[in-house]
Amino acid sequence: MATDIKDTAHAVEAAALMRLLPGRPRLLALGEPTHGQDALLDLRNELFRQLVDEEGYRTIAIESDCLAGLLVDDYVTSGTGSLDEVMERGISHGWGGAAANRELVRWMRAYNDDRPAADRLRFAGFDGPLEITGAASPRQALTALHDHLAPRVRAELLPCTAEALDRLLGADDRWTDPAAMWDPAQSVGRSAEARELRLLADDLTALLHEHMPHLITATSRDAWDRALLYARTATGLLHYHHWMADTSPARMTRLVGVRDRMMARNLLAVAARAPALVHAHNAHLQREKSTMRMGGELLEWWSAGALVNARLGDEYAFVATALGTIRHEGVDTPPPDTVEGLLYALPEDRYVIDAPRLAAALGDTRPPARVSPWFGYSPLALAHLAAGDGIVFVKDVPQR
Repeated sequence: MATDIKDTAHAVEAAALMRLLPGRPRLLALGEPTHGQDALLDLRNELFRQLVDEEGYRTIAIESDCLAGLLVDDYVTSGTGSLDEVMERGISHGWGGAAANRELVRWMRAYNDDRPAADRLRFAGFDGPLEITGAASPRQALTALHDHLAPRVRAELLPCTAEALDRLLGADDRWTDPAAMWDPAQSVGRSAEARELRLLADDLTALLHEHMPHLITATSRDAWDRALLYARTATGLLHYHHWMADTSPARMTRLVGVRDRMMARNLLAVAARAPALVHAHNAHLQREKSTMRMGGELLEWWSAGALVNARLGDEYAFVATALGTIRHEGVDTPPPDTVEGLLYALPEDRYVIDAPRLAAALGDTRPPARVSPWFGYSPLALAHLAAGDGIVFVKDVPQR
């Protein structure tokens, strides 16, 4: 079996990934089993540069706030703002401080210098404006959507004025109160104002679509795409806040489901523009259902990757990343009979693994699932072998 497993392993490079696939996918999703490890971000950057040079990829989408990501995209495409500013405000979840993320943005800006617009690299965040402590106010998305429409359609067609929208939104801290994440009674998501805002968001979105030919002509396709992002985000956030106010047992499952649905809609928009590398946690990109235990409750929902795969088919590819050790987090050498343990026994430090061939090499063997002593690392799921296109295996993650 050891020889068979070795035959599934290849050098970590974009060409090796592409050889695992029937063709160039519009979305090549590279998962990670934990966040915040510079070695994984450096590897992502390396693969993206190769995909740009060798395969014509022009966009990278990461698990970060989709609205904040517009600042990064403006910077890399046109030099708007400064690198310090976009790293502070343009990448969410605290990841703007990662050296590898800074290097990615710096390199993209340098690559785009003096290139024609059609050949420039693009950046996208595809997560909602969400954090573990709660969700953003829908103000930014709703007002930007209204501002896009107001000068370009007749006033009587608009469902509300900017002033009325502002009154309904109220103070932003009503929406962002961290207490609402754990106490539905603290959420404004089912207030009379929130219900009216949901109707207005639907009406504004409908108006955006109904006037598409004029709006694109009056502005640009990029401006239209950005307005669609505002519309998706406004409706998604209002749905998310609606479920934050829910008191039924379905509450947390619906919240994680809404988040991944927002991710999926953003990824489909990215795919419509150009081939893209997508980078996020394995749980958001896998083709099968995702699970998570929270407060003793097992949550199960369809991941963004599963939703996108259902729409794109072979135009979506998923490669999971698995690790041998993260010793500074207490994740030591994997047991030799686990999948990670079998891969750890290979001589090199990192590999691209042909997942279907590895599954075939294992045959009827069912290696036990690895158990991580650290909650922040999700071991490789056996389902990734059956439903994934490949695995990137990194033997050891060095101390940060």
